[in-house]
Amino acid sequence: MATATATIDLNAIRHNWQKLRSMSSKDSGAVVKANAYGLGLKQVAKALYDEGARIFFVATAEEGAELRSNLGNALEIYIFSGHMIGDTELIKNYNLIPLINSIEQLSRHSELLKEKKFGVQLDTGMNRLGMEPVEWETVKGLILSLNPVLIMSHLACADEPDHKMNVTQLNIFRTLTDKLNIKKSLAATGGILLGPEYHFDLTRPGIGIYGCSPMQDCLPVLKIDIPVIQIRDIKSGETVGYGNTWTSTSEKRIATISAGYADGIFRVAGQGTRLYFEEIGCPIVGRISMDLIGVDITSLKGEPDKLELINSEQTVDKFAEGAGTIGYEFLTSLGQRYNRKYASANK
Repeated sequence: MATATATIDLNAIRHNWQKLRSMSSKDSGAVVKANAYGLGLKQVAKALYDEGARIFFVATAEEGAELRSNLGNALEIYIFSGHMIGDTELIKNYNLIPLINSIEQLSRHSELLKEKKFGVQLDTGMNRLGMEPVEWETVKGLILSLNPVLIMSHLACADEPDHKMNVTQLNIFRTLTDKLNIKKSLAATGGILLGPEYHFDLTRPGIGIYGCSPMQDCLPVLKIDIPVIQIRDIKSGETVGYGNTWTSTSEKRIATISAGYADGIFRVAGQGTRLYFEEIGCPIVGRISMDLIGVDITSLKGEPDKLELINSEQTVDKFAEGAGTIGYEFLTSLGQRYNRKYASANK
């Protein structure tokens, strides 16, 4: 079966990172967790490195080891999950910097890798990862004696600029870190957009690099083309797909294309989602199945050999919104079958 093609524009990734970087007067890293948000860790991180990024954030030690193997030693790699059981050898061998999230992790790191760099993640109200304020105050003296290289926290509502939680977390972070001569970081993409008071010493652009909300005026990074397998004419009253959920009310031309929910195209996205041919939108009909999707191409004059799912007409955010989700989930759900192509791979 022919496979869909995902084209990733590395120049757009470079541009978006530089745009986010320019919003702060301080240093900027780059978040490349989850295989660079589904777009390819090796290729994306190399493009960002070539653009000047030297500080990277990933979710796990395994991701950090892969990044180190790809880019070498001239960069700092922070691990959001901290120093978990089983991470010690990876942290040591690949020179990773865990962001300590608990007293338990602090004990593990100070016992097993006392001489290795580490940072601290504080919980300022998100209740996800990080030391709670009481924990932090209890062990702050010990932590400071071990010379952490970064103190960070994560905003829960940064994509909602007027949400009161943003100011609450900012004030808590300031209180917990006041007068400490240690590099501080609070802002990911949404936090960068909130303004300079959130930037501190280091910003952590993530989703905005990949051309998605809440970043505005960014360049699109992803294009998806899906090959057409078959085109058929159907009569009024005939149905398409599993469960007979769509019935034609007139004569139609239906293209069956080679992709489905195994490729990260959500099953619920059928209602209202279109694929495109020369800027003409063609609606999905029937249920999206694992490998196949029916598309009404009656409005087209010719017989296309492929249709576009993600393009300038239907961005990642627009597609995700139609499926009741967000761009993060769509990008990180992209399946392994895509023929991934990297445009503008050389600066």
